[in-house]
Amino acid sequence: MALRVAYLVNLYPAGSHTFVRREIEALERRGVIVDRIALRGESGDLVDERDRQERSRTRYVLAQGAGGLVASLLRTLLRSPRRLWHAARLAWRMSRESERPLAIHLVYLAEACVLCQWTALSHADHLHAHFATNSAEVAMLAHALGGPPYSFTAHGSDIMDRPAQVGLPLTVGHAAFVVAVCSFGRSQIFKWVPQTLWDRVQVVRCGLQPGYGSGSPPAAQQRRRLLCIGRLSKEKGQLLLVQAAKLLADAGVDFEIVLAGDGPLRGEVESLAARLQLSARVRITGWLDASGIEQQLRDARALVVPSLSEGLPVVIMEAMAASRPVVAPYLAGIPELIEAGRNGWLYPAGDTRALASAMQACLLTADDELLRMADAARADVWRAHDVDTEAGKLAELFRHSARSAHQATAAITAES
Repeated sequence: MALRVAYLVNLYPAGSHTFVRREIEALERRGVIVDRIALRGESGDLVDERDRQERSRTRYVLAQGAGGLVASLLRTLLRSPRRLWHAARLAWRMSRESERPLAIHLVYLAEACVLCQWTALSHADHLHAHFATNSAEVAMLAHALGGPPYSFTAHGSDIMDRPAQVGLPLTVGHAAFVVAVCSFGRSQIFKWVPQTLWDRVQVVRCGLQPGYGSGSPPAAQQRRRLLCIGRLSKEKGQLLLVQAAKLLADAGVDFEIVLAGDGPLRGEVESLAARLQLSARVRITGWLDASGIEQQLRDARALVVPSLSEGLPVVIMEAMAASRPVVAPYLAGIPELIEAGRNGWLYPAGDTRALASAMQACLLTADDELLRMADAARADVWRAHDVDTEAGKLAELFRHSARSAHQATAAITAES
């Protein structure tokens, strides 16, 4: 019988969550049946046709409305009062050190009631959540209500979130296993959980589909354009990038910076660029679909990452697969993939002058050296980030979890 896994994401699909879609597609290529479940959907239009298709295949917990959540809670109370009491105690424990009030965690409990009922109807063997924040808590509560064994993937920025950190002893402690996308991420989980749980934390890296980035023109042909991809937000550091660009302009360096993305910081980024007289050099594209991102990579000399907080950004993998070296900070899991002088340039996070210096070094690198770095970037990323290889690791973890759960159920049945 085919393995059936329910995937839970807080927001899905989304332009910044293509790595989840790639992972799901790779699992399906391996014969795993994946049920897509999200707490909520993107409020605006999705620019990628594949994301629009994913939206039609996804069930949304909050689409039930307040009435639906209450109804699911009452059904659970009638059918499984002891399990509901146990789950409510977990929600209360999660709230004790959280910045969010108990009422929010009780909403998570109601969401978990819906999730538990859906996974029971679909006969899901396992439940996997993405991100260590509220989706991991909802998965844990659904399991406490009698749902399937669960796991979750922590990406990095989510485990920098204080409420998620203090809840890790519970969410990891009740999970069948936990995934970190890089060794640094695993180390951050280790800080918050007892050593007895460390073996439960596995590294499964985000990956790219076969052929991604092939056919890109040589990086050396793109003389002056640097590309930054991502949500325009404070932690992504675009304001730092604009300040570094001013230093380049003052030094007489010829360059252009394209920001592929959108977000709450867009107005502030545009205002700073205008104030520093950089509007002709700094351009924002807004959100792009997958083909648009690939085109921007083809048109760029290198990727620049100005982030102040990260795990291991998927955009770095995408750039390297397109034979583009990367300018990035010494931060989190980034040095696990970027090696200074081999496939990119590293600088101290948050250091504007160091970022400007690294970008200048990239722009002034001789063509033959740049091509050598581009070739190394492509080879290095495929050694560690092939999505089919990584999905194979994940599928085996799911199967082991499902086998253990079935054996435990059989043992209980035999004893009774």
